[in-house]
Amino acid sequence: MKYTVITGASSGIGYETALAFAARNKNLILIARREAQLNDLKRAIHNMNPDLDVVIKPTDLSDSDQVHDLYDSLKDYDIETWINNAGFGNSATVAEQEAKKIEKMLRVNVEALTTLSTLYARDYSGKEGTQLINVSSDLGYRIVPNAVSYAATKFYVSAFTEGLAQELHDHDSPMKAKILAPSMTETEFVKTARELDEFSYSDNVQQFHTAKEMAQFMLDLYDSEKVIGKVNSESYEFELMDPIFPYTSKRTAK
Repeated sequence: MKYTVITGASSGIGYETALAFAARNKNLILIARREAQLNDLKRAIHNMNPDLDVVIKPTDLSDSDQVHDLYDSLKDYDIETWINNAGFGNSATVAEQEAKKIEKMLRVNVEALTTLSTLYARDYSGKEGTQLINVSSDLGYRIVPNAVSYAATKFYVSAFTEGLAQELHDHDSPMKAKILAPSMTETEFVKTARELDEFSYSDNVQQFHTAKEMAQFMLDLYDSEKVIGKVNSESYEFELMDPIFPYTSKRTAK
């Protein structure tokens, strides 16, 4: 049996991506802090297809020990796809942002993603049909006010994953590394970033996608041979493309 791992699966893009992969008859390993929401998702998936194996792993990815324990607990599963979707943002100038929140954001957005990507690549880069998909952001390719630190974490995700994709290609590894880069999406993101109790996208945002739409874009990226699936910040069209950052391959370096 093969499995798809999704972090940040309790809501938003991760939740809808789990449903989308379940609709393709994929067994799932679902990771998030909130166990109750994971159990609700598991029930929703089994209502769709009771034959799927759905494993839930409540984990706080801001805790480095839990990240390593999580990966170690999955050694007996054959993981064909790993999706690092977990992450959160912050809305404040650098001078006004709360340091402890930023430290936690760095641990989730950067450290946990890098650790899990590294361990998965170590164990699976030689296996045909495997994919690593890291969720970055449109702000992983441009910077806007009041989101400098968040954008920096996503620049890291984009650069790291593009570089990994190029390395895998250089070494003729069958694994594919890819980046999903959403723009504004109707999730809990704004509430967390701005520390609000409620937020209405339809009342406050001119253009956005739903989490379900982003899950379909995830599938489009999964099915493609391209490295990046990115929402254009002006047109809001979803575009599949090759790596953007410069990379000097060993094959071409002089």
